[in-house]
Amino acid sequence: MAEEAGMAQTAVTQATVAEVMAELAGLEDPKMREANEKRGDDHGVNLSALRAVAKRPKTQQELARELWATNDTAARLLAILLCRPKAFERGELDTMLREARAPKVHDWLVNYVVKKSPHAEELRVAWTADQDPVLASAGWALTSERVAKKPEGLDLAGLLDTIEAEMKDAPDRLQWAMNHTLAFIGIEHAGHRARALDIGERHEVLKDYPTPPNCTSPFAPIWITEMVRRQHAG
Repeated sequence: MAEEAGMAQTAVTQATVAEVMAELAGLEDPKMREANEKRGDDHGVNLSALRAVAKRPKTQQELARELWATNDTAARLLAILLCRPKAFERGELDTMLREARAPKVHDWLVNYVVKKSPHAEELRVAWTADQDPVLASAGWALTSERVAKKPEGLDLAGLLDTIEAEMKDAPDRLQWAMNHTLAFIGIEHAGHRARALDIGERHEVLKDYPTPPNCTSPFAPIWITEMVRRQHAG
């Protein structure tokens, strides 16, 4: 009886996955896919529509795992919205990140799942030291989170040493993540602010990044200065 119940549950899950995949296919927009592919994201589903789909099934861990296994980018984004972050084992999250080569899947997995996981600190340490710059960028993203919210125990001066030595020549995604850590150190920790500003000024990373009106530049000296100004104004 237990085996029959398990088979029935599997059948329900598979049917649900098929239905969800069909719905995602119906939401596909060729123009949106073309725009997304320029950023390395191979899907054409509007993210607002994707979030609307996620609201209906609520949290479903098994469905999320099944959707992830499809290797479809839109399905993986939906899986991230449906999953229970604390239900994943450390090794499972490590494998998922190594599989998540689409930038949006990578970003959502780190921000919506790993940051809420009890394994976040272990993964932060392991990924930061990884030779794969995509994995290392996830480690630096988690480091930025700690710098801002739980800096106790972090060697901020040591982080600045590494950023100073490696950020300028780092691959784009890793450089972006290290720059975030640089900015967060400067914004949140007054004792290290002058050095963070100096590193940013000398390296000029993202100095010419196109920034829309009413948005703050990711160039660290501008970012730090503006956020500190807002803190004092508030």
